[in-house]
Amino acid sequence: MSKKQFNIAIIGLGFGAEFIPIYQKHPLANMYAVCQRNQEKAEAIGKAFGIDKVYTDYDELLKDPNIDVVHINTPIQNHAEQSIKALKAGKHVACTVPMATTVEECRQIVELTEKTGLTYMMMETVIYSREFLFVKEMYEKGELGKIQFLRASHQQEMAGWPGYWEGLPPMHYATHCVGPVLALPKGQAEYVSCFGSGRIDENLIPKYGSPFAIETCHIKLKDSDLSAEVTRSLFNTARQYRESFDVYGSKKSFEWTLIEHEDSVIHTGEIPEKVKIPDYAHLLPEGIQKFTTHGVYDSDENQHLSFIQGSGHGGSHPHLVHEFLTALAEERAPYPDARQSANITCVGILAHESAMEGGKIKYLPDFTQSKK
Repeated sequence: MSKKQFNIAIIGLGFGAEFIPIYQKHPLANMYAVCQRNQEKAEAIGKAFGIDKVYTDYDELLKDPNIDVVHINTPIQNHAEQSIKALKAGKHVACTVPMATTVEECRQIVELTEKTGLTYMMMETVIYSREFLFVKEMYEKGELGKIQFLRASHQQEMAGWPGYWEGLPPMHYATHCVGPVLALPKGQAEYVSCFGSGRIDENLIPKYGSPFAIETCHIKLKDSDLSAEVTRSLFNTARQYRESFDVYGSKKSFEWTLIEHEDSVIHTGEIPEKVKIPDYAHLLPEGIQKFTTHGVYDSDENQHLSFIQGSGHGGSHPHLVHEFLTALAEERAPYPDARQSANITCVGILAHESAMEGGKIKYLPDFTQSKK
């Protein structure tokens, strides 16, 4: 494995600032630059973390030949454009979810990675959360037996969030529930069918033309006897915040807690048992192990929502950084790579199309399927 340090530039410094100290402590990274449109904020964060290279113009940042990696943490409507620009500028890309908002944008990103040989990874938090790592470990040890079915949900009240969220089709931001049901069996979606249910406030509908309060999608996995079901809500639905997945196996099944901070349940046959989920910091380099359990740049009283809701995305942030950097160093594909990220993202995009057409089956395009 290469011992080279990669020069990292982080774009978007709200949620994105969570990753700065993780990169600073990782042996394969040099936290080189930050970028934020607000110059005062950008300079303040640069000063706070001892980062000399501070940009307010993304296009100018991409001209810097010293930057190896761009980590994008901007609003969702910017992800595809900024990823495409970075790849065209010769930079590796790590991007928060979702990969894009259209199938065509996903296609362009996949084609660029394969044309350039550059690496793209969608930084899907749930598949590196402690809960997922716990179930993955059970599965790989054979404790679950044969997986028979998977289910996941992501329910969140987005009232009061920035305006671009208002009326967003639920499945357009579905990677947190699609990701785990595909990642655990290392599967790919072949086709989907989705139904919308209920109705959001009338004033929220025109922006995206989506009326549904909840969308529920069935996913058929390719070359498998498995299917999965995912549920997503964003507005006008009473529910505590929840990112969850359930796995039903022939020997044991795992069900996510119904209420945050309570225990999940393992079923052995018909016998249920509450279980404490351990942390998985031991899988990481010592310098970043502490970042699985607490915020990294803010006070306990003023933490980013990723820590208030879901304990730092289940401790996933340092695991995501480690997977991406070690993939670069080992010259291998990360999980999820560009095609896998497109498969996960396009499930949601096509699921919403299906819901708008009364549940019509939609097939995932070939470019979202891993090469044999």
